[in-house]
Amino acid sequence: MNFRTKTLNFKKAIIIYGFLVLGIFLPFLALNAQTVEDRRNELKQALEVLDAQIQELNDSIAGGKQQSATLQKEINILKNEAKKIELEIKQLDLAIAEARLEIDEKDKEIDQIEKKLSSRKTTLAEFLRKINEADQASLFEIVLSHKKFSDFFNKINAVQDLHREIKEFFEKTQALKKKTEEEKEDAEEQKRQYERLRSIQGVKKSDLTEKRGQQETLLSRTKGRESEYKKSIVQKQKDAASIRSQLFLLAGSAAIPFEKAIEYANFAFQKTGIRPAFLLGVFKVESEMGANVGKGNWREDLSHPRCASQRKAFEQITAELGLNPDLMPVSKTAWYGYCGGAMGPAQFMPATWLGYKSKIAALSGHNPPNPWDPQDAFIAAALLLKNNGGAGGPANEKTAALKYLAGANWQKTAYQFYGNEVMSYAREYQEQIEILQSLASR
Repeated sequence: MNFRTKTLNFKKAIIIYGFLVLGIFLPFLALNAQTVEDRRNELKQALEVLDAQIQELNDSIAGGKQQSATLQKEINILKNEAKKIELEIKQLDLAIAEARLEIDEKDKEIDQIEKKLSSRKTTLAEFLRKINEADQASLFEIVLSHKKFSDFFNKINAVQDLHREIKEFFEKTQALKKKTEEEKEDAEEQKRQYERLRSIQGVKKSDLTEKRGQQETLLSRTKGRESEYKKSIVQKQKDAASIRSQLFLLAGSAAIPFEKAIEYANFAFQKTGIRPAFLLGVFKVESEMGANVGKGNWREDLSHPRCASQRKAFEQITAELGLNPDLMPVSKTAWYGYCGGAMGPAQFMPATWLGYKSKIAALSGHNPPNPWDPQDAFIAAALLLKNNGGAGGPANEKTAALKYLAGANWQKTAYQFYGNEVMSYAREYQEQIEILQSLASR
């Protein structure tokens, strides 16, 4: 093959490269983008309608609790709470559909990018082959193949241009690879949030059954008479022992007496300023979600290559604590995801725990801190909630709880029920704490 032929091949390669670059940076999924966007807008509008209805019920429930205690008021509150849960379950159905839509779209986008990367590898190999062919020709052969020196220098410039194009090709390929990794990380986070939505849906269905049961129990106990209801209220206020001894369930750890949970929450409050009842509300929801996620094992649920950093962090945590990693419970991997591994009552991922490790140790006095130890977990959760702005009143608490669940996606309408649930439990725990405090002051 003479140098003229080589040059023509170089030009063809450059033309191919130009078309390739244009193709790579065109928007993905153009054919079905409008359909996906329409569906997303429909889901968003439906979620907003349900959210408004839920807020009305929240206001009604809150207003009812400020009224004098009567049997009818209590029944109305329970009915409204049951209606609210029914709406939240519908909202979750829509939120799960929206999350599934986004995950599918993200997976398709990643697939398209990876196909483009594969195509780039083929083109790059062709470039390198042609450069190698040019390098095989000696300077003497190249000079003799041209009648004019100007032709010779033109060909030299063409080769130099090709080298520059290849350099740019490399840089854009690296940028595309980085984009692929970022998209994969985003997709993984969306999948974790999707799993949490599905977990909470199971919790809400249990809550609905519980609320209906409470209504039936109330009517059965009072026989529909106001006088009997008044007696039950007085007994409830006197029954501090049952409040103290009731078990407080924790994810990934043994249940503890409610009085001990209050002790840990008060300790965390002294260190971080996070209100005890609010912190208990977060742990209540997380424990319910943890029960629905199920128990996993690090060897299986952190086995995927994308979980390498989490696996390494988990091994470091258990080694420092002298624990057998095979015996320590973690959250299971979602069926469509890559990494499980959330640890203990606070449900921190291993790498996140290491990021808070020194701060937890400084406040709890445990060095190293243990994610399965309730006191350390309370401190860890309180620190994260404080970082999320949760030490400044109910509105800030709800926002902090939403960030605890969804991070940067906390403003999505689909996740508002989580904040509502946490704050609902926080109100219940505040009432119980105040009963204990009033009895202790007598």
